[in-house]
Amino acid sequence: MQATLLGVLGLALLGTLHAQDSIPIQADFQQDKLTGRWYSIGLASNSNWFKEKRHLMKMCTTIISTTTDGNLEVTSTYPKGDQCVTRNSLYTKMEQPGRFSYTSPRWGSKHDIRVVETNYEEYALVATQISKSTGPSTMVLLYSRTKELSPERLERFTQFSREQGLTDDEILILPQTDKCMADAA
Repeated sequence: MQATLLGVLGLALLGTLHAQDSIPIQADFQQDKLTGRWYSIGLASNSNWFKEKRHLMKMCTTIISTTTDGNLEVTSTYPKGDQCVTRNSLYTKMEQPGRFSYTSPRWGSKHDIRVVETNYEEYALVATQISKSTGPSTMVLLYSRTKELSPERLERFTQFSREQGLTDDEILILPQTDKCMADAA
């Protein structure tokens, strides 16, 4: 019985590791070209917080800059009620260019972040595998240099999110807002 349980757990872990390895990373990733202002256009996630807050979410502004040691400083400003909230995150570069790790100081969750594809001047598609005590979750973000993207880019985001096992209920094109957009300049 114990051997069977260990075997099942081993297969589940192997499946999780395989799923993470199947997420592509932008070929010839050029980190310096990813820096600057982005708008969060799309968000997809199977996490509980997303399901609870989905109806409140709006487009936000994200500024990406490189630290002196080559990591990424990611500063997102978003509307929350009548306020603008800014969240800073430090993405630590990993051995593979285009892949980063982040540990949430608030929740202790570990994030495996991958820049899946980008042309640097228009859009970036980013996938994150999140591990925390309540279980794993997946998040996909679609960034744009402008507040609007072509239907083809939006469809690519939706298609990629579905490929990661996310359902249409877990995929959201964020409503546009002018609130908090000037604060992140």
